[in-house]
Amino acid sequence: MKTDINSRRNRKISRVRAKINGTAARPRLAVFKSNRAISVQLIDDAKATTLGMSTSATIKDKIKPIEKAQKVGEMIAEVAAAKKITEAVFDRRDKKYHGQVKAIACGARAKGLKI
Repeated sequence: MKTDINSRRNRKISRVRAKINGTAARPRLAVFKSNRAISVQLIDDAKATTLGMSTSATIKDKIKPIEKAQKVGEMIAEVAAAKKITEAVFDRRDKKYHGQVKAIACGARAKGLKI
């Protein structure tokens, strides 16, 4: 029986989300990657609110995608520091922890966010 791509993607996402949960003190750092941009959000799952977000669409420099992802990670760490958040739970969704997704985590760690 052939399954479609969306149902497989949803199963992967639900497997990852079953293991993590964000709170106000330690929000979920959710990564969304499209063909054009990569964006991250700090989410408090207890209240179902977004505490902060950052996207690569705001970066106008002509740099490689991995460098853009690292800048996005640094920007979200600055947003978290402004809201006095020091720790976060990393939610990679259905993506592998490799390339741009890993660069976001490294950029956030470089600015002091504990993941």
